[in-house]
Amino acid sequence: MTEPPGRRERKKAATRQKIADTALRLFLDRGYDAVGIRDVAAEADVAVTTLFSHFASKEALVFERDDNFEQRLTQAVTNRAPHEPLIPALRREIQEMVRHCTADGTVPVYRMIDESRALREYEESMRLRHAESLATAIAADPGLSQTTTACRTIARFVIDAYSLAREADDPQAAVDEIFQMIEAAWEVT
Repeated sequence: MTEPPGRRERKKAATRQKIADTALRLFLDRGYDAVGIRDVAAEADVAVTTLFSHFASKEALVFERDDNFEQRLTQAVTNRAPHEPLIPALRREIQEMVRHCTADGTVPVYRMIDESRALREYEESMRLRHAESLATAIAADPGLSQTTTACRTIARFVIDAYSLAREADDPQAAVDEIFQMIEAAWEVT
């Protein structure tokens, strides 16, 4: 059983969330390029150094749940039930993530990302990092015997499935279609 976070951790988490919420509101209201780090810090009533103690860059403010995304994917591999096949576990996690990211209110955020070269590049670097973490988790699974190349390939497919489904007219149908291909690829390795 894990202990609940202490007061200090709760305050840090609340400050981080306040900064992220403020940044997103400002970015959506004024445009990503029109808002600076100092604007976000002032509006959130924190010092610029405090902002940077929580976020490494301006782009990171938009993708504030980045670590959670990566952790959820690796845990889909490491926490699945014994003898549960890998691909269905990843499919469930991607379906849930797609459901969340296509909920009402997210369209303006993804439009903002699509319109900003800096955000698109940041998102691409995140996807590569997520794919590497996922590939490492897959390769470390003692019940799986695929090559490193196969693990990296499937991990990239899974990460791309999220992005492709998010952009589709019918995201859940897209997840189903993409994972049929991923399953077929996994079976031939």
